[in-house]
Amino acid sequence: MEDLIRTFSTRGDLAHLALFLWASTATALALFALRELAAAMRRFDEFVRELSRFNRKFGGNDGHTPHRTPRDPR
Repeated sequence: MEDLIRTFSTRGDLAHLALFLWASTATALALFALRELAAAMRRFDEFVRELSRFNRKFGGNDGHTPHRTPRDPR
């Protein structure tokens, strides 16, 4: 790594080195954020599926008609 920095510094390309380091860091952070977003979406999808399965198993509302208890006067 020191050889690479020395090569850039002797040629006067420090701006290019700084730009490369900035772009590499920004790309790594973007990839990390996208990976975390995908994982969060998978967890949310799993939660919704489990909630749907729970509602089916225990006779929950199907989402089309409002749930009314026998004591509800409506």
